[in-house]
Amino acid sequence: MIMEDNIISYFIIYSFLGWCLESIYKTVILKKPVNSGFLYGPFCPMYGIGAILMILIGDISKNVFIVFFIACILFTVWEYIVAIILEKVFKTKYWDYSHLKFNFQGRICLKNSIYWGVLGILLIFVIQPQIELILQNIPVSILIYTDGILCFAITIDAIITTWKTINIDSKIKQIFEIGENIKEKLIEIKENTTIETNYKENIQKLISEMKMKQDLLKIKIYKRIIRLKKSFPNMNSENISKFMKQKIELKELKEKIKKYKER
Repeated sequence: MIMEDNIISYFIIYSFLGWCLESIYKTVILKKPVNSGFLYGPFCPMYGIGAILMILIGDISKNVFIVFFIACILFTVWEYIVAIILEKVFKTKYWDYSHLKFNFQGRICLKNSIYWGVLGILLIFVIQPQIELILQNIPVSILIYTDGILCFAITIDAIITTWKTINIDSKIKQIFEIGENIKEKLIEIKENTTIETNYKENIQKLISEMKMKQDLLKIKIYKRIIRLKKSFPNMNSENISKFMKQKIELKELKEKIKKYKER
C-alpha cells in the first residue's frame, strides 16, 4: 500500500512521467516535437492524481486481470471527469474521440480504456515498486525540500496557465469589439462629408491606435492558442475557431506595430 509520507513525491513523479508519455506519444503520431500537457512546465497533474488513485485502489489485488479491469474503469472515469472540468472552466473541448468507435460524448473511448488498463498493470507491477525502492534510498530531508520546491513551481504554473487560458475568450471578444469600433469610425469618416479636418485627423489617429492594440492582442492570443493546439491538436472552441479563421501573419503584425512605434 502507498506510503502516505510519499504521496506528494508520487504526485510529482507521475505528473512528470505522464507528461513524458503524452509528449513522446504525440511526437511519434505527429512526427514533430510536441510539448504536451496543459501547463507550461513538464508536468501533467491529471496523471499524477490518477496514478495515486490507482495505487491506492489497484494495490488491493495482485491479480493482473483485476488490476487491468480496475485501471480501465478508474482511469476512464477520471479522464471523463477531467474533460468535463476543463470544458466547464475554459469553455473549450481539449480532446475529442468522436471519430473513434465506441466513444462516449467524444470524451472517452474504448481504445483509450484498453490503453489505461495496460498502463495500470505496468504501474502496479513494474513502475511503482521501482519508484518505491528509489525513494527509500533518498534522505527524507532532501525529499521534503525537493517536493516543496516542485509543488510550489507546479502551483504557480497552474495559476498562470489557468489565468491566461481563461482570458483567451475575453481577449478574443475584445479583438472583435475593437474591429467593430474601427468599422464604425471608418463609416463615420466616409459618410460625414462636412467633418472638420482636425476632428478627422483625431479619428484617424484613434483608429491607428485601436488597430495597434488589436494587433498586439492578436499576437498574444495567437501564441497562446498555438501552444495549446500543439498539446491538444483536436481542441475545439467556438471563439477560438472563429479567431483562427482569420489569416494571421505574425511577422506582418510585428512589422506594423514596429512602424507605428517608430512614428
